[in-house]
Amino acid sequence: MMQKYIEAELQAACVAAGLQIDGPIPFGVPKQQGHGHLSTNIAMMHAKQIGKQPRALAQEIVDGVAPSPLIAKLEVAGPGFINVTFSDAVYHAMLRDLNLLGDEIGRSDCGAGRTANIEYVSANPTGPLHAGHGRNCSVGDTIANLLAWNGYGVTREYYFNNAGNQMNMLGKSIYVRLQHALGNSDIEFPEDGYHGEYIQEIATALASEHGEDLRAMSADDAMAFCRKAGEAWCFESIKRTLNALNIHHDVYFNEDSLYGSGKVAATVEELRQRGLVYEKDGATWFALTQVGNPQDKVIIKSTGEPTYRLPDIAYHRDKLERGFDTVVDIFGADHIATVPDVLAGVKALGFDTDRVRVVIHQMVTFVEDGQVVKFSKRSGKSFTLDDLIEEVGADVVRFFFIMRAVGTHLEFDLGLAKEEGDRNPVFYLQYAHARICSILRKAHERGVTLDTEADLSVLIDAREIELISMLSRFRSTVERAAENLEPHVIAEFLRDLAGAYHNFYHDCRILGAEPALESARLLLADVTRRAMRNGLLILGVGTPDRM
Repeated sequence: MMQKYIEAELQAACVAAGLQIDGPIPFGVPKQQGHGHLSTNIAMMHAKQIGKQPRALAQEIVDGVAPSPLIAKLEVAGPGFINVTFSDAVYHAMLRDLNLLGDEIGRSDCGAGRTANIEYVSANPTGPLHAGHGRNCSVGDTIANLLAWNGYGVTREYYFNNAGNQMNMLGKSIYVRLQHALGNSDIEFPEDGYHGEYIQEIATALASEHGEDLRAMSADDAMAFCRKAGEAWCFESIKRTLNALNIHHDVYFNEDSLYGSGKVAATVEELRQRGLVYEKDGATWFALTQVGNPQDKVIIKSTGEPTYRLPDIAYHRDKLERGFDTVVDIFGADHIATVPDVLAGVKALGFDTDRVRVVIHQMVTFVEDGQVVKFSKRSGKSFTLDDLIEEVGADVVRFFFIMRAVGTHLEFDLGLAKEEGDRNPVFYLQYAHARICSILRKAHERGVTLDTEADLSVLIDAREIELISMLSRFRSTVERAAENLEPHVIAEFLRDLAGAYHNFYHDCRILGAEPALESARLLLADVTRRAMRNGLLILGVGTPDRM
């Protein structure tokens, strides 16, 4: 936001110096204190073009910029950097502009007119979501929020498979527990069945509601009934959990529909026509080595069962045919090996794979009292996402899964998550928001109204300028987080914003200050409140006004 106050002047000075510049001037924020608020290497980039020394060209550009009350200092540094130090008046203008944005502060239209499909969660309905699913859920939904906040038309999609061996085993596991509930205790539970308590819960309910009907069915019919009931139960459980995290999907896409519609068969046939499919050892292979990948892979086993790659290729083809400008997949690290194969298949079918962006998140370790908490749907030793939400709350769950870069392993500290003080990063941010709300309430109770035309020139304290500077970077931070699909960037920005606000609050008295200063500081506090609120909303975290 700061660069708009200097860029036009620098552009004009560059032209006067004989430079032909295409596009905006590149700016960065100097890392060293005392090197100004912005810096550009434009002279170093183009000096050779006109046969001048970079430092001399930089000085010519600086000399060509007319004096302005907005610029405190414009100087050449090092081999030819141009450093810009703004006057306080720039920060006052920025705060005024930010206030005019109202509740839209941080919102961008950089994705306007474009569409994005975000596929996340996508757990098969074989049981409740376990705690580890929380990272995929939170990261995917926050990326969807980020893109929507930047103007994209967003479709949130859930992809699942209710066919195959996993679902058969779910039905068999429920069936055996059902038989035990009906008194047939000699039927042995399958070794690789699902042992979780939810299996017993489903079976007990079926025995109570449909016991006599199930007694009269053949084993195959009863097992099919159990499978269908189990799928329905699991999906309802998954949706309740997602609802608790304020996650809602627009589309539930069933993998089985790809077979029923003939799209899987068509995918194989089109790859075959391109000479990329062959038969070997009774299996059907994808000739990936012909499209640059190191090894051919089986796409249909000798048993006739497809591998994951085949329906995934057909599914991505379907999404791209639906016309999305961007398709985003959120996968765990266990999918990393199949991604290049799937993208190679999509590209071989003639689609632009640059439209597909894959986010791979690393695994999660849960730690409590120094001990790792393990879980497994099949063993029954399960720490579910519901359990996690119940223990620490939905806001903490979402934030903790988002606050680290997706490419890093995440250690989820349950002890820290349960704390309700400033050490817990969620409460630290929410407390900053609530503290501002409290100040605004007290001001209202005293008859002090928020003055949007307050004289901002009185804001000259370093803490005030620091806070305005942070606020000015909110929109660009949201744009960068969306462009790079990095939700943790917002979490880090909010932490820094809360820190800047707490410093301001500590050093700059708001209520009871001299009237002009009180009005200006109240306006600054309110703009901060709106930015903090919007940042938390992007992350899917609550914005309490009292704590």
